[in-house]
Amino acid sequence: MIAIRDFTPGDYEGVTDVWQLTNIGNPARGDNLDTILRSIAMGGKLLVAVNQENKVIGTSWMTFDGRRIHLHHFGVHPDFQRKGIGKMLCTESLKFVKDKGYQVKLEVHKENKAALNLYKQFGFQYLGDYDIYIIRDLNTLQF
Repeated sequence: MIAIRDFTPGDYEGVTDVWQLTNIGNPARGDNLDTILRSIAMGGKLLVAVNQENKVIGTSWMTFDGRRIHLHHFGVHPDFQRKGIGKMLCTESLKFVKDKGYQVKLEVHKENKAALNLYKQFGFQYLGDYDIYIIRDLNTLQF
């Protein structure tokens, strides 16, 4: 049996395992326990899907910036993909979003057809009007 529940700090190792296996997170990019706990304190949520042994097999991290909710780090362990867990996670994530009452935005790699299909089933629409850029290493900034 699969359960979807709120993250606890004891889940961190399992969460990072899923993120590394699905290439969606990395502590070097700021995906660490402190950031997770801070984002939850700021009104976000991290959901985990766990199996009957309470092993983390999926994640959905929603951060809140005061204007909208950002859905990211959404992934399912490769051994458990295509079993409906993504739909379960997405349903519970969108319940949180609806309860918060804010728009939700996500980013997905354009080659990830399975994720694109899942998100479209839930009503996500392609914006297509901008590219996304990031500065990861603030030490590169020179003024």
